Amino acid sequence: MSVSYTSENSVYLDHNPTWHIEDSAWKAKQVMQMISRNHLHLKTICEIGCGAGEILNQLHAEPALAGVSFFGYDVSPDAFKLAKQREKKGLQFYNADLLNENNNYDLLLMMDVFEHVPDYMSFIKKSASQASLKVFHIPLDMNVLGIMRNAPIRDRKVLGHLHYFSKETALATLEDCGLEIIDFFYTPGIEVDNKTLKQKILNPVRRFFYMFNKDLTVKVLSGYSLLVLA
Repeated sequence: MSVSYTSENSVYLDHNPTWHIEDSAWKAKQVMQMISRNHLHLKTICEIGCGAGEILNQLHAEPALAGVSFFGYDVSPDAFKLAKQREKKGLQFYNADLLNENNNYDLLLMMDVFEHVPDYMSFIKKSASQASLKVFHIPLDMNVLGIMRNAPIRDRKVLGHLHYFSKETALATLEDCGLEIIDFFYTPGIEVDNKTLKQKILNPVRRFFYMFNKDLTVKVLSGYSLLVLA
């Protein structure tokens, strides 16, 4: 999660002091996979709700993206302080609301963001006008295991999630916002979510069933998010 578009930024920082920098390399890897499999040729990439800026920092280091200019926006002063440390040639950060700007980027990244925004559909529509192509990373909180474990309310308190999605409702949301879905795939959060004994036990089970039925595994056992190109 790399968003700051909530009214409780100080609370979020208390619960997540690293701003999830430790997950950024993995998220950048997923973005690169989407760029590669769709043969995207880009000159500018912008991220809204960039947090500490490490996803953009990782992408900036990719040889395949040499010459691309990167821009990160976040409304949180705390996040901006962290992101500013990563600024360099071709990588700039702004403590500002992208929705107030009038830009035209090739690609907009929204990585684990709109589930935190009260009026999320208006937010998506306004953000989408800033770029030709959009990549969304969306947590899939609507699953059987998560509901049984009361995970949505935990994520609401700790991560600030206000809205909860399945693959179907996530895609429908983007289409209802007037976007055309070009490509999507599940991202295996279990690759970075191995911190507890329960996760270490459950993740091999998830991997096993995922080989046979991806949709059913995600709906029942969780552990995956959705990356969408629109």
